[in-house]
Amino acid sequence: MTRIVILGGGFAGLFAAKSLVKHLGKSAEIELISDQNFFVFQPLLPEVAAGSITAAHAISSLRGLLKHVKTRKARVHSIDFEAKTVTVFQGVQRRPTQVAFDQLVIALGQSTDLSRTPGLSDHALAMKTLADASRLRAHVIEKLEHADITQLPEVKQEALTFCVIGGGFSGVETVGEIKELVDRSLKYYPSIDPSEVRVILLEYADNILSELPPRLRQYAAQKLAARGIEVHTSTGVASATGTAIVTTNNDVIGTRTVIATIGNAPSGVVRGMNVRCERGKIVVDRSLAVAGVPDVWALGDCALVPLVEDASAPNEFAPPTAQFAVREARTVAENIRRKLSGQKPRLFSYKSKGAMASLGGKRGVAEVMGLTLTGFPAWLLWRGFYLSFLPGASAKLKVLLNWVLDGLMPRSIVQDVKPENSHTQIAHYRAGDRIFEAGNWADGFYTIISGRVEVRMKDSNTGELTTREIAAGGHFGERLILGESRRAGTVRALDATEVLVMDRQEFLRLASAFPAFQNYFQAYFKDTYGIDWTPAGQAQ
Repeated sequence: MTRIVILGGGFAGLFAAKSLVKHLGKSAEIELISDQNFFVFQPLLPEVAAGSITAAHAISSLRGLLKHVKTRKARVHSIDFEAKTVTVFQGVQRRPTQVAFDQLVIALGQSTDLSRTPGLSDHALAMKTLADASRLRAHVIEKLEHADITQLPEVKQEALTFCVIGGGFSGVETVGEIKELVDRSLKYYPSIDPSEVRVILLEYADNILSELPPRLRQYAAQKLAARGIEVHTSTGVASATGTAIVTTNNDVIGTRTVIATIGNAPSGVVRGMNVRCERGKIVVDRSLAVAGVPDVWALGDCALVPLVEDASAPNEFAPPTAQFAVREARTVAENIRRKLSGQKPRLFSYKSKGAMASLGGKRGVAEVMGLTLTGFPAWLLWRGFYLSFLPGASAKLKVLLNWVLDGLMPRSIVQDVKPENSHTQIAHYRAGDRIFEAGNWADGFYTIISGRVEVRMKDSNTGELTTREIAAGGHFGERLILGESRRAGTVRALDATEVLVMDRQEFLRLASAFPAFQNYFQAYFKDTYGIDWTPAGQAQ
């Protein structure tokens, strides 16, 4: 029996599996491998982030959707095309396992890479996964909580400034939903005036929603502005810190919320494949067969799918959208059936039925089969289209109920996940930035990766103020390790500075497991503070 293995559980992988079952039935063994056991309906992630849809209702079980397909929850590591095997890591112990195939379908999508912009990968929130959307919602609520109680005007301004980078469909829908969440939540925060809130959309190109006709782009920009959203085109991000971004126009925007909907990049598995790639995508012919590799197919965001015979023609490749991924999936399934029966493959051909975007506030833009719509009708069409596109009757009903209840009831501001879940992180500071002040709660131990900082401390006995500089390779904030809960001094960056921040628990774990690290700090605490220190953090 022919073994068909599908890598990836997104739109392309899911619908390829469904189409293969339809074409081949029980005549082939079909297996789908995904690192999560659910399908995420990504167009709804902005609404999950805004709280209009419960996170659990934007996903569906892969096993439930693919009842006649074997589903394996595992992480794909590599592919041996000659041996026709896929190496995956699975289970609690992450054991390497070889999965054999006769036909392989690669639908691994893309990852996110923000490393080209200093500080962005460390301080920006992504909008790629369900966890990203849930974390973003918790983060926005956290900023509202902070702004409601802070006594520092600068901190309040930064907390109430929300920046979204990227003016494509994802960025526009995200900024619209974030504005909706903030507006509907302000009644719970009496110390915040609506005029203090800034919501900003940054787009490097000359306009937003470049896939749409000029009239719809203009309407979208005007409607977002009417809702109080600042739209900055021809503007990129040059650098980011935890409290500001610097644009390519050299403007400094104080903000503690940066949401990146840009930075698509090939996954690590695709980068490691011995196949021809262009523009970071796997090159396929019009039948979606991978160039130069027999019995291997690729589709969706990870594939460069030509729409005309001349694959080098500009702008003649399939866009990375759900409607194209679904049609590509059907073509792959049909061509695998044809190959197994000795027939010629069918060439992929599809013309977009249109595009649409929600702007939030019950407004949208849409171009469908030559017809353009704006405002409330476009928003209704957007919701109706995606509701019909959701796989599974259960998911459709749950999302519909979420929308109905959201229209009738107040928006929840409950934080059901923590805004951050990392005990160790990289932080960036501009020259002059305050890292912490004397008296602040001690929240981390800092090691300088690059740059310089100034430490100012007042002697508790004499009251004398002392100043010292610490350069790359040095550290500060170590009193936290000795059990102190408040900062003894004030630290600010003298240059653009990058630091590694580690909380006390992570520090002690590392000290317990790494003798050289422990030995260094035992000597340091003895020489600096006269204390015999142990990893338990207790003086002897």
